[in-house]
Amino acid sequence: MTSASVSAPRLAARGLAAGYPGRRVIEGLDLEIAPGRITMIIGANACGKSTLLGVLARVRSPQEGRIELDGADVSTISRRTFAQTVGLLPQHPSAPDGLTVAELVSRGRHPHRGVFQRWSAADTARVGEAMARTGVADLADRPVGDLSGGQRQRVWIAMALAQDPRILLLDEPTTFLDLSHQIEVLDLLRELNRTDGTTIVVVLHELNLAARYADELVVMSHGRIVAQGSPGDVLTAAVVSEAFSLDALVIPDPLTRTPLVVPVPGGAHVAAHEH
Repeated sequence: MTSASVSAPRLAARGLAAGYPGRRVIEGLDLEIAPGRITMIIGANACGKSTLLGVLARVRSPQEGRIELDGADVSTISRRTFAQTVGLLPQHPSAPDGLTVAELVSRGRHPHRGVFQRWSAADTARVGEAMARTGVADLADRPVGDLSGGQRQRVWIAMALAQDPRILLLDEPTTFLDLSHQIEVLDLLRELNRTDGTTIVVVLHELNLAARYADELVVMSHGRIVAQGSPGDVLTAAVVSEAFSLDALVIPDPLTRTPLVVPVPGGAHVAAHEH
């Protein structure tokens, strides 16, 4: 464990129940996010992944249980103070018409400025750094609505970086992106984690990319965690079957040696071939 991970803030769910009026999506869930590491949350549609991320980010309120930041119930922490530590990139972010890239990224500085505090040189530097790291500095004056999907996603990540969070939560950041842009986004998140020690938590659909980039996998099914740990330990044919109702062969990726999930047509028997 690096010194960055030792000092990283700790986010956890304790006895969590969450969902909608009259319907619980998550029941009795306990989760400690590995500080200073990349955690990928995977599972079938409607299993509770996005609900869990929303509660961790304080976008949703728990129906039971609590979310803790460094052992303190987040309900006792001001939203501004919480936002100085935890950032969220939702699944479908939207920007007002005509807003430029620089203006959107600048909004990431709001949690660090008082109501009457003027924009500072430090704010300008942080926004510039965030745009440079995400490769969107040359787009600063472009309206966000004119950008491609991959460009827009990098701009939203730049805004999250400008917030300077110690923990960054992302809900399906690669949705609607082609494979090259998916890799670009995940490489950027890994660099942020390795360079700054930022704790990264990502809800992701792509199992093989999750296994390739995660330090820790959390597998959900029907509102509960069915497996958690390193990708090599967690992503087995049995877990894939339980969480996704999918028969699959799980073999080592020829490039990274991380688990590679290969769906098996017709449910052929694969257990004997699993790595």
